[in-house]
Amino acid sequence: MKNIRLVAIYLPQFYPNLQNNKWWGMGFTEWTNVTKARPRFKGHYQPHLPSDLGFYDLRVPETRELQADLARQYGISAFCYYHYWFNGKRILELPIDEILKTGKPDFPFMLCWANENWTRGWSNRFDDILLKQDYSLEDDKSHIQYLLEIFKDPRYLRIDNKPVFAIYRSTLIPNIEKTIDLWRSEAAKVGLELYICRFESCGIAGEEYLKAGFNAAVEFQPHARMVNSYKEYRSFFPRFINKFSRKYLKKDILPTILSYPSYVNYMCNQPLPNYKRYPCVMPSWDNTSRKKNGFLAFHRSSPNLYYKWLKHNVEAFVPFSNEENLIFINAWNEWAEGTHLEPDQKWGRRYLEMTQKALEE
Repeated sequence: MKNIRLVAIYLPQFYPNLQNNKWWGMGFTEWTNVTKARPRFKGHYQPHLPSDLGFYDLRVPETRELQADLARQYGISAFCYYHYWFNGKRILELPIDEILKTGKPDFPFMLCWANENWTRGWSNRFDDILLKQDYSLEDDKSHIQYLLEIFKDPRYLRIDNKPVFAIYRSTLIPNIEKTIDLWRSEAAKVGLELYICRFESCGIAGEEYLKAGFNAAVEFQPHARMVNSYKEYRSFFPRFINKFSRKYLKKDILPTILSYPSYVNYMCNQPLPNYKRYPCVMPSWDNTSRKKNGFLAFHRSSPNLYYKWLKHNVEAFVPFSNEENLIFINAWNEWAEGTHLEPDQKWGRRYLEMTQKALEE
């Protein structure tokens, strides 16, 4: 069997907290959006509702254990937790804090700094900022000193003994070269060398962005650059949108509805980049539960098509070294964006079974 480690991206927004109570209403979690979703066009699969794990609460340790057991059983090597840091203020920090404090679950993990401003973007109000990122070298130093304690955890994902850390949108950080230099310098003081990646998110991709000091890139799906070059499949909208949706749509914020089968074929025919980038696949994608207008949905996704895409990447990807062997999956539990390996009421464990099949074959 090929030496590949599958890393599933993990969203921690499945427990109530003070910030979300204030911004979105008492008791808000990701399930709040998920359960409100309705079909928006003919054949549209919504809502996505969980089966085996139910509407879980991440404050419950048994839930975190069950997630790790399920991931391990079907070939996932690690979780990549989104990490939220705003000038020393952390949010959605409970799951990782509990994992560090208790030592459970005994399952590998890494962090990705989700460094965007928090806004009311779900309501297409991107200028309404809830939490703002203000970058400075002073804050960079505080941030890395916090992270270094996490990197020492024996479960933390490593490449050649280097903790792997990712940044979701590196181009938002001014003087990113100085930030990375400072982080590496601070890590060296405690005997650590870092393996720093940038996600190729929001269509910003290419080898030139690695020159700031990154070890590698991580492809992020759905890849905005690929989606934008994929215009022949936008024609689904006029035919399939239904009356329920038309009532809410604004003429200047129209949805994009793409063919998942065609997108899989399209991605499987893309050449590998000539720089160090880890591939990524997604089981599906559909953020209609978050957005009334301007949503992006991939139509007709299925476990068999996901298997085809993942198997292609497993076969095509040549690890850069013995431990530089990562393939990312978006996501383990992005329920409100319609992409999850966790079992649902329509497909059960089929996506997990196809994950294991693609890896073992």
